[in-house]
Amino acid sequence: MPATQIPAGKQLKAPRPAALGASARTLQAVSVFLLSCVVALAGCGGGTVAAKPANDTFTISPSISSIDTNCTGCNATNAHGVAMHRFTATLTNGGSTAVTWSVSSNSASAGTISPAGQYTPPSYLTADREEVLVTATLKSNPSIRATALLTLTPGFQQPLTPENVAVGANGAVTLTGRLAEAGGSNNIRFALSNTPNGSTGGEGTLGATRCSHSSHAFTSCTVTYVAPPVVPSTGVTYVVATAGDSSSKTEAMVLLNPAGVASNPASHQSLMNSPMQLGSSGGNNNDFDAHGNIIADCCSGTLGSLIQDATGRQFLLSNNHVLARSDHATVGDAIVQPGLIDNNCTRSGDGPGTIPVGALTGWLPLRSAATNADAAIAQVASHTVDPTGSILEFGSRQSDGSLAAAPPGTSSSGGKGQLPALGMRVAKSGRTTGLTCGGVSALDVDVSVDYYRDCAETRPYLTKAFSNQIALSGDRFSDAGDSGALVVDTANAEPVGLFFAGGTDASGVGQAMANPANDVLSELSAQFGGTSYTFVGTTDHAVSCLSYGDSTVAAAQARALSNIEIAHGQHVLILGRTLMNPNAGILGVAMGKSSDSPGEAALIVYVDENAPPPIPATVDGVRTLVIPTNARAIASGSAALTNLAVQNQAIPSAAFSQAVAVKRQIAHSLMQKNSAFFGVGFGQSLDNPREAALVIYVDRKHQPARLPTTISGVRTRYVVMDRFHVTRAYTAPFQSPRVCAPQPAAQPQPFDPSSILAPRPLQF
Repeated sequence: MPATQIPAGKQLKAPRPAALGASARTLQAVSVFLLSCVVALAGCGGGTVAAKPANDTFTISPSISSIDTNCTGCNATNAHGVAMHRFTATLTNGGSTAVTWSVSSNSASAGTISPAGQYTPPSYLTADREEVLVTATLKSNPSIRATALLTLTPGFQQPLTPENVAVGANGAVTLTGRLAEAGGSNNIRFALSNTPNGSTGGEGTLGATRCSHSSHAFTSCTVTYVAPPVVPSTGVTYVVATAGDSSSKTEAMVLLNPAGVASNPASHQSLMNSPMQLGSSGGNNNDFDAHGNIIADCCSGTLGSLIQDATGRQFLLSNNHVLARSDHATVGDAIVQPGLIDNNCTRSGDGPGTIPVGALTGWLPLRSAATNADAAIAQVASHTVDPTGSILEFGSRQSDGSLAAAPPGTSSSGGKGQLPALGMRVAKSGRTTGLTCGGVSALDVDVSVDYYRDCAETRPYLTKAFSNQIALSGDRFSDAGDSGALVVDTANAEPVGLFFAGGTDASGVGQAMANPANDVLSELSAQFGGTSYTFVGTTDHAVSCLSYGDSTVAAAQARALSNIEIAHGQHVLILGRTLMNPNAGILGVAMGKSSDSPGEAALIVYVDENAPPPIPATVDGVRTLVIPTNARAIASGSAALTNLAVQNQAIPSAAFSQAVAVKRQIAHSLMQKNSAFFGVGFGQSLDNPREAALVIYVDRKHQPARLPTTISGVRTRYVVMDRFHVTRAYTAPFQSPRVCAPQPAAQPQPFDPSSILAPRPLQF
């Protein structure tokens, strides 16, 4: 039956703090009993502490400050772009001075401070707030000291669970928030909002909040959201959470849809009955960091799809960094479902909660310059995986509103996957965000991605350069833990790509990268002696498009212009009036904002919608924003200020070919000359959708003051965000006592590609 198509949400998604780089494996902190063998919780104790930030010799700054355990409110970032709180010591004459830093408090939650004055808050508190005394001692005379007062409040451990969900009229879902606090009395406050950081508006109702407090477990609060009785059109509502005096906020996005589709990512994270479906949580049984004989944290991702070789042997397909621990695994390692992040970091064999579903067979080495995909395979264990290759929520709507599992489509491509196209609507089914829909935003992308040896990302491994990748975008399209998910065309469920990296740009829009599906199969075949692989699937069919929207254009237009940009816009408006020529199809001009480069002014050029003339990409160095309209709309003042329906515009083949040629000519040198550029592809201009554009990914922490408006005559479109890297969120060890059992860390062994031709026997 035809799939239910749910269009993009209508609400504007306001900018939010960028997520850490790429989305891959995740460490998820859960509200469980704390490890008594790791840390002993102290009482709150003490009264008010007074700061003395100055003496006759030096002063320390800031003298009084407040942050939470997430470092919300921190005053700086480190070399990796991570938020931090820095203290400085300055002599009375303005010069710098050498001091020794230390911190103390009346509890066990003082945090740490580096010799350079970089303060790191504790991962959790044991009270509603803690006062930390930061002391600077003069190295040349230890009797001279100054102190600053830092107030700590608990932040959120993670986004609300689930962080995105789809419901129809009267649909209900229970949301859970967890504070990084064991003990104390803070409660989480939930509110409905039209925006991700607001406190008013929104649709539906919230029930009573229930909280659980304990000195042996994290503070946990739940609330039930109920959708309104009538949902006339698709849109989004936010449930926003705040807590105590903390400045932290987190939110869940609710997609209200008149089709009545109900989708909750929680179903992707639980232990599944055998035979399991794909699109679920899974990973390597050894994917953890160990401190001595203690598992400190763990990570995993998504078991994306099923492939088979020419003999019919079936293999799980996911990313190298999900199954093979970024080249650091051993052939034969057990692959488990769910992943360790969803089983309290408890390995299979050490306790219940996971099922071994495969044995690691091989991977495309990231360290090899000859590989161009992040992929690994694991031979399926007997009777553990659905042999039809069914993927969660890829099927049709059922009577209860949920979506059935279904295999991907393979009839059109013979199981080899199909090529992507700009604007193609795609879907993926992943561990963290479940079923989501987005669009292909750029093709032939050259991109560099950072990899780490450990879940906590304290040990860099390498930066891998990929070429000919697929860029995807959409609000809440993906998040950490979705890596390894299969990306398919929503029209026919044919495999298009293998999701492996992602993040959130400066406008709050999700950005993702996928290896082309047919390239993944080809490289696996070449790596393993010419063995041919195909996706396991069924007759092509549509997939429900759960789209939370794409606020790229709306966010760009909502961004305020600086005084300098306003001056640029006003200046070029005078020049732009000379372009007006109704007989030539140029109906009017106005001052506006660029969507290709948010924060830049643009000259709006209104053109005849029936016969749009060619318009230069810039006028006196300022971008043009070309909007088809008619004379009546201009006369009545109802002409649009931006292009929203960019997917409906076709790019002429000549413009497309020019962009491809320029991209391939300049991409490598552009990324080599300026490290701020970490990705280059070609896509569609948002300022003039009838033109192609170079899509350039820019490191938000090293953004050049001025970015080129065109390169070799082709428009440029910039995506400003943190660099892509395979992020595993890190937290302190607070797992159940059984994880205290000695666990020797697995030692990586060299990978022998020939092993895939004679896979090791599965022994579970």
